[in-house]
Amino acid sequence: MKSSTTENPKLTPRQQQILDLVQSAIERTGAPPTRAEIAAELGFKSANAAEEHLQALARKGVLELVSGTSRGIRLKSDTLRSLAQARLSQFGKQYSLPLPDLAQLCLPLVGRVAAGSPILAQEHIDQTFQFEASLFQRRPDYLLKVRGMSMRDAGIMDGDLLAVQKTSEAKNGQIVVARLGDDVTVKRLHKVGSRIELLAENPDFRPIVVAPGTDFALEGVAVGLIRNTLLM
Repeated sequence: MKSSTTENPKLTPRQQQILDLVQSAIERTGAPPTRAEIAAELGFKSANAAEEHLQALARKGVLELVSGTSRGIRLKSDTLRSLAQARLSQFGKQYSLPLPDLAQLCLPLVGRVAAGSPILAQEHIDQTFQFEASLFQRRPDYLLKVRGMSMRDAGIMDGDLLAVQKTSEAKNGQIVVARLGDDVTVKRLHKVGSRIELLAENPDFRPIVVAPGTDFALEGVAVGLIRNTLLM
């Protein structure tokens, strides 16, 4: 049985502010903020103050901290569900129809993608999973299994399932799914004029420069992350 602390954590105003900031960053960019970014946004004197608040949130069970990464902050699924239900309770009396946050999403897991064919072609679908729509800030269209540790410092690990919203456009700095010839990769988009780079979040990996004439396409933007342990 889950504890009431996990389902309905009692947060201080500052802790709620930090939780909202983490959610907002994930919604905008697909990745959580760094401690330094939290400190700068909220006016803390150092990143250590942000770390102390994050540790408190972790003890209350609303998020998980991944050691060794600058963006190692993960919201737990119970937290997202509780927050979504709290939002619904504020407005539920105004609607007589079922609300979309309560819906179930059936998301295909995309496997090996053949060059030149649509990423959601039937032959690319390995299996499907069902999730509550309230787990995601923005509605995803498919899941992609992360391979390798190139996005480690964004809290995206080998074997995780990345929830992706299908689109051919993305903002500078967003985490994207990009196709390069026969390969599909997860990287952070960096555009300077007409120059496109795909940046890893791990210093062991060099940036990928998309040369003119390269078979390149954006397949989507990251809108959430499912830990591989949740599906075992």
